Amino acid sequence: MGVRTPKQFCPILERPLISYTLQALERVRWIKDIVVAVTDENVEAMRSTLQKYGHTRVSLAAAGATRHRSIFNGLKALAEDQEGSKLSKPEVVIIHDAVRPFVEEDILLRVVTAAKEHGAAGAIRPLVSTVISPSADGCLDHSLERARYRASEMPQAFLFDVIYGAYQQCSDYDLEFGTECLQLALKYGHTKAKLVEGSPDLWKVTYKHDLYAAESIIKEKISQEICIITDPKEDQEPIGHLLEEVLKSELINVNITSRALDHTDRDIQPTISDRCCSFVCVNVVASEFQETRKLLSVLEESNLSVLYPVVVISVHFLDFALGPPSQQMESLMWIREFAKEVKKRNILLCGLLINYSQDEQKRQESLRQGATIIATLIKERNSGFIGQLLIA
Repeated sequence: MGVRTPKQFCPILERPLISYTLQALERVRWIKDIVVAVTDENVEAMRSTLQKYGHTRVSLAAAGATRHRSIFNGLKALAEDQEGSKLSKPEVVIIHDAVRPFVEEDILLRVVTAAKEHGAAGAIRPLVSTVISPSADGCLDHSLERARYRASEMPQAFLFDVIYGAYQQCSDYDLEFGTECLQLALKYGHTKAKLVEGSPDLWKVTYKHDLYAAESIIKEKISQEICIITDPKEDQEPIGHLLEEVLKSELINVNITSRALDHTDRDIQPTISDRCCSFVCVNVVASEFQETRKLLSVLEESNLSVLYPVVVISVHFLDFALGPPSQQMESLMWIREFAKEVKKRNILLCGLLINYSQDEQKRQESLRQGATIIATLIKERNSGFIGQLLIA
C-alpha cells in the first residue's frame, strides 16, 4: 500500500475501510458473531471504529504475527469458553479479509451452504493473467495453462471442527508461511473444498490506487437510492410527482421513492431501511424552505450521516418569465451559511433552482437538466458543491 496507516484503517469518504466490510457482514442477519483479529497497537483504533459507526456484533481477538496465526486466534476465541465472552462455537465459520468490503449476502450464503455439505468451500475467480515460473537465473522456466487454474478469493467457509482441527495440527512452518486456508483443511482435515464461482466484487484492496477505486464503487452504490421529500399540501403534489417521473425516466438504475414529511412524521428510517439515501427536497417558494429545514433537523437526529456523507438537494421552482432568476437566487443565499453548519455533521447541502415555465417544452427541458444536475451531485458527493445554488 505504501502508507503508514494499516490499509484496513485507511479512510474512504472519511470512514475506515474495515467499517464498510463489517457493515456488509452485519447486514446478513443469520451471521451470529463477527470476530476481528487486531494487533495490540491498533486495538484502540478498532474500538473507536466500532463505537463511532455502531458495529455492535463484533468481538476482538489478538492478532498473530502472520495471517494464519491471526486466523487461529480468531478460531480459538470461538472455540473456548472465556470468562465474560458472549461467543459460542458455531457450526460453520466464515473466514474473510478486512479489506474486501464489497462482499454480498449471496456469495456468503453459497459458500456456507457448500461448506455444510462438503466441510469446506471457497470463492474463486478466473485468473486475469497467466502464471509463469522463473528459473534461478531470472529467465522463464515454464508457464501454466491459465484456463486450468483459478484465483482463490474470500470469503471461505468451513465446518468449524474441520478448520479448527486443521489449525491445531498444522506445523509452525504452515503458520509462518502459509496463506491458503482451504489447503490446510485438505492437508490436515482430509476435506476437499467445494469451489464456488464468485463475482467481480470480491476483489481485495491491495495497492494505493485501489483506495480510489473503492471510493468510486462506494459512491456508486450509495447513489442508487433517492428519496424525494415533498410538502404535504395538495398544491405541491403535482410538482413533486412531476420531478419524480422525470428522475425515474432519466436515472434508469436508481431506486427513487417519495414521501411527504409532515410535523408528526419524523422517522425517515422506514423509507430507507438499512440503506443510505440521498434526498431531494421540494420546497414551496412561500414556505421559507420549511421542508428542507425540517428534513435537515430529522437527519441531524439520525445516524445516517455517521456512516456516509448524506446529500440533500433543496429544489425550488420559479417561472423565469415572471422575473429574473437573480432575484430568487438572492433570497436563497441563506443556503451558504446553513450548509457550513450541517457539513460539520457530514450532511452535504446544496440548492437547485428549476425554471417551472408555463411552456410545456421548456418545463420538461428544465426538469431533465435538473435531473442531470441531481445525479451528478449525488454521485460525486464532492464537498466543492456545498452551499452552491445551481440553475436548470
